[in-house]
Amino acid sequence: MFIAMNRFKIARGREEDFVEIWRQRDSHLDGVPGFRQFRLLRGASVDDHTLFASHSVWDSRAAFEEWTRSEAFRLAHRHAGDTKGIYLGHPQLETFEAVL
Repeated sequence: MFIAMNRFKIARGREEDFVEIWRQRDSHLDGVPGFRQFRLLRGASVDDHTLFASHSVWDSRAAFEEWTRSEAFRLAHRHAGDTKGIYLGHPQLETFEAVL
């Protein structure tokens, strides 16, 4: 099992806008080989931002990497630049392989 997480710093007061973007977007993950599940997680808030993380579970690192090179990936991310004022910086990717 392989987990890919992106951490997002979202401007305070724009949290619901961010959640709505994810609620409305077509992730194009249905039917992607090796994809198991997705969650959007909300974390702590500090002075200027609230932390969110996207959490996807895959059969393997290879399945995740293949998706990042796919047309489904390009379609899912085609409007990423349309969110000015919501994100404080670029998302931070973190990946994990299950060991137990």
